[in-house]
Amino acid sequence: MTVRRDDPAAFVAARRARWERLAATVDGAPPDGAAAWAGLAADWRALCTDLAEARELDLPDDVRRWLDGLAARAHDRLYGHGGTVQRGMFAWVRDDVPREVRASGAYVLASAVLLYGPMIASIVAASASPGFAEALMAPEMLARVEAMYEVPISERSAAENAQMLGFYVMNNVGIAFRCFATGVLAGLGTVFFLVYNGAVIGTVFGHLGRVGLGDNLLLFVVGHGAWELNGIVLAGAAGLRLGDAIVRTGGRTVAGSLRAAMPATARLVGGAAVMIGVAAVIEGLWSASPVPGWGKIAFGAVQAVVVVVWWARGGRG
Repeated sequence: MTVRRDDPAAFVAARRARWERLAATVDGAPPDGAAAWAGLAADWRALCTDLAEARELDLPDDVRRWLDGLAARAHDRLYGHGGTVQRGMFAWVRDDVPREVRASGAYVLASAVLLYGPMIASIVAASASPGFAEALMAPEMLARVEAMYEVPISERSAAENAQMLGFYVMNNVGIAFRCFATGVLAGLGTVFFLVYNGAVIGTVFGHLGRVGLGDNLLLFVVGHGAWELNGIVLAGAAGLRLGDAIVRTGGRTVAGSLRAAMPATARLVGGAAVMIGVAAVIEGLWSASPVPGWGKIAFGAVQAVVVVVWWARGGRG
């Protein structure tokens, strides 16, 4: 059936029965017999065509996300071992999280700008002026940071590394949680914590670089930084998504708008948790190891590529 490009409602109405039939097949018991499997395959192929047309018709985001999820579940039923739950956590991380990163690209980009922009500006400012670091951070905090990195991390004892690992994990989880949870304040809390933490991280880098300890910090964070910082970006994107659902309800009640946003928000939060978890593992097993500096930098570059490829290509199979 041909649908006018300016009539998305007719497009949905003409295909709703087929979509619901496919959803019932995918979410129910496995098809019984060759004819049933052939019908599932035909409905899945038709849905893939519908998805392409849906993007041209600019259907609402929640409709397109539902169709994307249905297409993924149908693909898994045809070629995998069952529905979304049965695929397991690995497949969810591999496919669903990066799909959501791309679908929520505007929120992810905004979060990245809010974190990395102040970070870069603060690195430059703190490197050039000692007064900048002292204005943003208390003198005792700066002294503590200097003490933490006055010797290369690889020269610390195992007990010191274990203690610092616990501090870093709790600190990063706390930052990510605040960036997400304060999204309920119409997104303003998320904006504040992204900007503030970006400025603090940049100030620490710039200050330590100015006093001659920057290499010790760099060689420690380079291995896990791509996971850790971008995990915070995803948490911030989830907070912005949450805030947007409160501000722009699309004609729904606030509660209804939040319910519609929850699946996407949950995928972003889950991705953030995974990334911070991976960062913690690298931080504990690699970042404080006595590997030469060039090896740590090369390893960090590989991790950055892995994150980029995961976000850009994951779930496109």
